[in-house]
Amino acid sequence: MADILFNKQGVPLIVATDSFFASTNGGMLSGEQLLSLQKQMLAKFSEGEENKDITDLPNGVRMLNWGRTNNTPQLQDAIISSTSVLNSGLKFIRNFTIGQGIMACKVTGYKDNGDEILEPYGDVEVNNFLNSRMVREYMECAARDYFKFGSGAVQMIANKGGNKILSLHTLNAYYWRLSTQNNEGRRWCITSGKFPNMVEKGEYQTYKCLLDYNPTDDLARQLEKKETSVVFVIRDSWSNRDVYSEPIWLSAYLAGWVDVAKEVPVFLKKIYANQASWKWHIQIPSDFWNRFFPATDYKSTEDRQVAIEEWIDKWEKNNLGSDNAEKPIITEYSETIEGKSTGCWKIEPLISNSSTTENLVTSAAANSEILFALMINPNVLGAGMPGKTYGGSQGGSNIREGFLVNIANAWLDRQNLLDPLYIKLYQDGHRDVAIRYRNTILTTLDTGAGTQKNLA
Repeated sequence: MADILFNKQGVPLIVATDSFFASTNGGMLSGEQLLSLQKQMLAKFSEGEENKDITDLPNGVRMLNWGRTNNTPQLQDAIISSTSVLNSGLKFIRNFTIGQGIMACKVTGYKDNGDEILEPYGDVEVNNFLNSRMVREYMECAARDYFKFGSGAVQMIANKGGNKILSLHTLNAYYWRLSTQNNEGRRWCITSGKFPNMVEKGEYQTYKCLLDYNPTDDLARQLEKKETSVVFVIRDSWSNRDVYSEPIWLSAYLAGWVDVAKEVPVFLKKIYANQASWKWHIQIPSDFWNRFFPATDYKSTEDRQVAIEEWIDKWEKNNLGSDNAEKPIITEYSETIEGKSTGCWKIEPLISNSSTTENLVTSAAANSEILFALMINPNVLGAGMPGKTYGGSQGGSNIREGFLVNIANAWLDRQNLLDPLYIKLYQDGHRDVAIRYRNTILTTLDTGAGTQKNLA
């Protein structure tokens, strides 16, 4: 039922509905203001102060908070999970980086074009290890934290004798932090299920981190000292941060594209839920109420108001489209000819100038900019270039070429993820093993096959 404001004589003055939606549009930020805002946003994720609550580390070594309040992984994960294109883009990167798994082989030579000549690695133990669930889980989780947060940490667990690494376990970035360096350049990894909250003694564990410049030899030295658990940190060094690296997608967030991608669907949802879909403008002569609902016909003003409300509700029900769409707007007017009211209702169609096309273009541009920050060709995921609403050239050739470029660019990230495996196999005595990724490559129909297997 409409909410109607009557005057003292029982004549309706204002009719109000339940929903209202509005937005504000401020001025443009200056370059200095924008830089200041970006610094404030970045400060949330940068390295924080030393945490002096961790007390059982070597003298002079303290834990470093991950971000101002030690909750950078949680904050960044909230941004990722609430931005669909960023979330799916990161998962896409993880999936094509890992490919269809890894295999052990030997490099026996090279072809004239520089391609490797590979032979299967005959050691059953090595093949079983690389094809095990433990390695698959390590690859999945390490790549997840590496791409989402810029850093991953793998725990290397040795046997009791301290002469063999038995397992690899990726630590969840939510629950590990790093320390400052000692004089040797070594850091410690601190783990606690209570992070990012403050922890007390007995609520955390500490592990030595392998030295970055030669982790293979350092592992051998730590095993000689009977260390049964050490941590190797995998980093994307592009941000130049030696402790907590920044993820590559952060630039799209600082530029504001992530916020734009999130706000457009919220804005459109509000429009569709609350828009005033007025189809007709109906103007009622001001003396209509007195002629059809004369005050003398009712015992009280309240009775007259009830009669008018029932009439308006019945009229609205009979004149609205399905599901109350295309509502009319009703106003009063006062018009006389030679001192007498015309008594005519005026009904005029209304033309809506609202359109969601511009918002979809903005959303497409934001999605593309986020994918550019991830170094993904938008066509590979079915998105268009900025300025074209999910359009652009999306033919099979563009998708194949974009995917091949992604695989070519993945080499360095793939090697970073393989480092813990090489360190473990090297320590086990397998100095000649080479690890390569399996890939499924899309091909054209004229090759006689829809896909082609490839090693990289």
